Amino acid sequence: MIRDEDISVILVDEDDTIIGYGEKLDVHRKGLLHRAFSVLLFNEKGELLIQQRAETKYHAPGLWANTCCGHPFPGEDTQEAAIRRVKEELGFVTNVTPLTHIYYKKSLDMGMIEHEYVHVFKADYKGQRLHPDPGEVAACDWKTPVHIRQEIKEFPDKYAAWFVHYMDNHYDQLFLHLKD
Repeated sequence: MIRDEDISVILVDEDDTIIGYGEKLDVHRKGLLHRAFSVLLFNEKGELLIQQRAETKYHAPGLWANTCCGHPFPGEDTQEAAIRRVKEELGFVTNVTPLTHIYYKKSLDMGMIEHEYVHVFKADYKGQRLHPDPGEVAACDWKTPVHIRQEIKEFPDKYAAWFVHYMDNHYDQLFLHLKD
């Protein structure tokens, strides 16, 4: 098992140009801008698979977030990294399609700062069996974006800061395709 302190992430500028590399935990402690990805997995009813982060996560433990997120390794294609991470966290392989990019900076718990240029991908659920890694995922649930948005308004502390940011500031970008 790879430890968080052994993972390098890709440092970028605000145009997503690579400017260097840094150790994952150190980058999050200093709030350095780095490349990340988020995956939004939708079923045929337009519901989004959300996950509750495991209590052992180094930040935002026990909070609900989007289907999957992470960081590409240096030299790894971001789309391939998203596919890899879905397999690691949820136990199945799926194709992902670029949806949008999101830039944000948020202070988190445990002295961490998320400062990310996020490549957001969407994926379609085709009945794959979920096998969540208990070291990553405590629970999963399918909810409509409208329901999630309402729940975040009522109980924002149940959700990870980045997911609240996505829902508050990028809702149309993330879910407009569902109206097709």
